[in-house]
Amino acid sequence: MRLVTITTLLSALLAPAFAEQPVQWVCYYGSDAPVGAFDRYGLLVLDSDSHPELRPLGDRGKKLIGYLSVGEVENTRTHFNAVKAEGILLQENANWKGSFFVDVRDPRWTKRIVEKLIPEILRRGFDGVFLDTVDNAPHLEQLEAKRYRGMTAGMVSLIKTIRRHFPGIKVIMNRGFEILPQVEQHVDMVLGESVFADYDFASKKYRLVAAQEYQQQVRLLKEAKRRSPQLTILTLDYWDPTDKAGIARIYREQRMNGFLPYVATLNLDRIVEEPRF
Repeated sequence: MRLVTITTLLSALLAPAFAEQPVQWVCYYGSDAPVGAFDRYGLLVLDSDSHPELRPLGDRGKKLIGYLSVGEVENTRTHFNAVKAEGILLQENANWKGSFFVDVRDPRWTKRIVEKLIPEILRRGFDGVFLDTVDNAPHLEQLEAKRYRGMTAGMVSLIKTIRRHFPGIKVIMNRGFEILPQVEQHVDMVLGESVFADYDFASKKYRLVAAQEYQQQVRLLKEAKRRSPQLTILTLDYWDPTDKAGIARIYREQRMNGFLPYVATLNLDRIVEEPRF
């Protein structure tokens, strides 16, 4: 019953063409996939800089969401040098070389996001934004409470500011479980990344998330849904694309939780279709 309710909510968000079939979504950060590769998906999360041509996808009724990292900046992004020159970049992310944490407490970062970065994404033809690296702010504050005091509050303020400036766009927030109660009314969807399955950077292998951590994340997402029934919960898990049975298991598990799942490879540079047995 819960799955039907969530699917109905997301179907109302998407084009009528998708109302009579289960809604599917995809996260793809490549640019070479043909338009037809997205036929079964209604909601597309794409890289805001490198992506397939948007107009044909929009003409087919797809909802197009552009990637925006709000907690760090990659050195390949066009705004990297400008942000670096402002002196608000912090240390490099050890798991993602070339990507640097940003001080979200600095008002210049908020100003850049609401006055430049989001308007640029919308001008390209996107219907909304996918806010990634939200977790960085509370992570840094927990790591060094004195040095990073106020980072969590800064992220909460940033998300609220985005909604205030762009009330009509679709906003998806990635994780940010610590601040969900404070911001869930200001976003349309929450993505639970690596809830059931993840990639282990140490062993360089895909793995299931530890049972206790998995159950805790599911609980937090379900609690957010109970508090804010209008919220749609997506999940993004990572798995070996050759293991069809493993991928199918993840889809079953997440749908049983009442979530809308997608299973991908770590780099999100290919579309991994749900197995059909």
